[in-house]
Amino acid sequence: MSRLVVCEAQVPFIRGGAESLVRELVAQLRHHGYDTDRVSVPFKWYPPEALFSHAAAWRLLDLGESAGRRIDRVIATKFPTYCVRHPDKVTWLVHQYRAAYELADTAFSEFAHAPLDVAVRDRLIDLDTTMLGESTAIYTIAKTVTARLARYNGLAAETLYHPPRLAARLQSGPFGRYVLSVGRLESVKRVDLAIRALAAAPADVHLYVAGTGTQRETFEQLAASLGLDDRVRFLGEIDDETLIGLYAGALAVIYPPYDEDFGYVTLEAFLSKKPVITTHDAGEPAFFVVDGVNGRVTDPDPAAIGAAIADLHGRRDEAARLGEAGYEQARQITWTATIERLVQGL
Repeated sequence: MSRLVVCEAQVPFIRGGAESLVRELVAQLRHHGYDTDRVSVPFKWYPPEALFSHAAAWRLLDLGESAGRRIDRVIATKFPTYCVRHPDKVTWLVHQYRAAYELADTAFSEFAHAPLDVAVRDRLIDLDTTMLGESTAIYTIAKTVTARLARYNGLAAETLYHPPRLAARLQSGPFGRYVLSVGRLESVKRVDLAIRALAAAPADVHLYVAGTGTQRETFEQLAASLGLDDRVRFLGEIDDETLIGLYAGALAVIYPPYDEDFGYVTLEAFLSKKPVITTHDAGEPAFFVVDGVNGRVTDPDPAAIGAAIADLHGRRDEAARLGEAGYEQARQITWTATIERLVQGL
């Protein structure tokens, strides 16, 4: 039986899509008959120079064997795990350190055009190009990540999609009078767009916000300032059953992040037969969602998003048609095809 290690960079006390992916990947590899374990190293991104210390920590790891037994392959996931040394290093790239890439010089990054920022970015991009280039194969979790890799590092990769963790449990239900936002409450997720859009939507539509994050208070204050206290509900961290029920009863799911790598929310909504409202600059959600086919794709403008909500609110049959199309698309994505590629050659 081949032995594999999945490499994870983990920020203590933070749980997001990347952490969920690693755990599900380990479980799926075991399910498919591979002796698999996870190696996790804590990660800090500040100050910027610390990025290279964490890359060096991964470089110093010896994952060629454990307790005298060979490790046949390592699977790197996101920065800086792909700095690990191994003769058979396969990378399934979740993302690089985005603040130094496409987010640089935006409101979502600490990197600007200062000489030190530019120097750190250039050094980091060179490091990534070298370390990723050592991989015996490079895959990504999304077309957005594949495109970034080609643009910044000149490296080609194959996109391998995977289903969300809750795929088998999600279910459809009646179209209620609320739209749903799911995810971390951080600026880059642009929950503020969803809140502002509600002000332009019919008065009997509510917004349920599921998730936690550093910007919760900011978003709560925004809702209050717009007079939406009675229409926006911040649910905090919720369990799986509650989330499944919220998806099932929603009118639609609003998901307008900025240049998202993948985003389980889109597929979770589709598997619940709900249309997704997203934006042209949302990244991978804008690849999945086709306007008028399985959801709505608008400009990142509250009025445009509000109009999309109003349209679906007034045409429940259209919402059902879009949700059904999304379901047919999402159910084609399976773990089996992805695992077959990741273990090819073993």
